[in-house]
Amino acid sequence: MSSITHRSSSARGLVEIAERLRERTRNLRFAPPVACVYAPLDYAWAPHRLYLERYGAEPREVLFVGMNPGPFGMVQTGVPFGDVAMVRDWLGIEAPVERPAREHPKRPVRGFDVGRGEVSGARFWGWARARFGAPERFFRRAFVWNYCPLAFVGATGRNLTPDRFPRAERDPLFAACDDALAAATAHFRAALVVGIGRFAARRAAPIAAAANARCGGAPHPSPASPAANRGWPGIFDAALHDLGLHIEAPPPTRPRRG
Repeated sequence: MSSITHRSSSARGLVEIAERLRERTRNLRFAPPVACVYAPLDYAWAPHRLYLERYGAEPREVLFVGMNPGPFGMVQTGVPFGDVAMVRDWLGIEAPVERPAREHPKRPVRGFDVGRGEVSGARFWGWARARFGAPERFFRRAFVWNYCPLAFVGATGRNLTPDRFPRAERDPLFAACDDALAAATAHFRAALVVGIGRFAARRAAPIAAAANARCGGAPHPSPASPAANRGWPGIFDAALHDLGLHIEAPPPTRPRRG
């Protein structure tokens, strides 16, 4: 059996967790100011499944948890923090992306042809590349999961976050997301769950506690955060160090002698 087949087989449980989350969130409805709901686990399932199958084998020491898909990240590529260049060129993932049933004219889905990067994704996966070198080295220790699989767009095209929704809309959404995160944490047998940003850290804390895993938060790489625009990789390293996670960068590669 090849190593790729082995990884795909052992990631099957994670694919099933994502499929259940997709089904539980598919028929949820959201009132204004939400104008459009993007569900990349539907229309971008091909690259998302490839991400799960290639990198989602258990166990993992660390589970990083993001909030929800960004408009130029997972909304386009189906991968958490899914900046196109990083997903395609570093993670080695590219697959057809369909179109959502309803799009906002200011937020079209073009998949890997979107022609624009996502700063948060470029920063996060750029950090992983700088610290681990190869994606396989990163994924031997960690995995990245988005708490909520849906993205929300307002009438003006503004990105909306689910933490501000009315309770009647939040509760069924968060119930599905909590169950999926709990299942993913159990799948990986993670010793540490790290919420990237305050929202993800708050949602992850009770789930990690129930799994007897440690939990903490680390700053989000969003350019909307002034702190993140002043050396985010170093700030992120410091937060992980405070959580007891120590990462040694790979040795530099020596140039070949001709």
